[in-house]
Amino acid sequence: MILSDRDIHARIQKGDIQVTCPENDFLKNVHASSMDMRLGRFFKIYNHNTFAILDPMKPECFDDATRLVELSEDGRTPFIVQPGEFVLGVTLEKIKIADDLVARVEGRSSLGRLGIIIHSTAGFVDAGFEGTITLEITNINRMPVALYPGMRVCQLAFELMSSPADVPYHKKAHSKYQGQVMPEESRIHSDPEFVRLRQTQAL
Repeated sequence: MILSDRDIHARIQKGDIQVTCPENDFLKNVHASSMDMRLGRFFKIYNHNTFAILDPMKPECFDDATRLVELSEDGRTPFIVQPGEFVLGVTLEKIKIADDLVARVEGRSSLGRLGIIIHSTAGFVDAGFEGTITLEITNINRMPVALYPGMRVCQLAFELMSSPADVPYHKKAHSKYQGQVMPEESRIHSDPEFVRLRQTQAL
């Protein structure tokens, strides 16, 4: 069941949905069945010119695999996403959701019509998550597209679970992205299956 604007506001009042942003003006972005999120000013670009491969079995290949791009705080300088380019962005807002809610990240249709994909696969926010949302931004257009910090870039639809999670994200043993602030690269190399494989190879 997707929460309506009435229920989103009620959950915010109750503290089950907490949003932190510089001007605390996020309520204006609550709509009939979702809440818009804005683009932050930090991006990470993969250094594909110096790294041959990203291999989950080799954690060292993830060291320095990206470089950070920080735009000015005034929001006037755009980040230009080139055709075919993949970059990591981050939401301006930090969110915290209760143990009986999940959220789905969806791109805005206005950006989709420019060829901008906001998430590749990670469109799901677990119950109990807290942090900013890392955006997996791709430009499938044949033209570069300018993205500005502070612009509405995606939306969250909140769904009620059948019951509160026994092990919400903040209690999960391998909650790799809890509390994230900057755009975070993949930490797939720390997944238990890869850790076990590396331990087996070391024997």
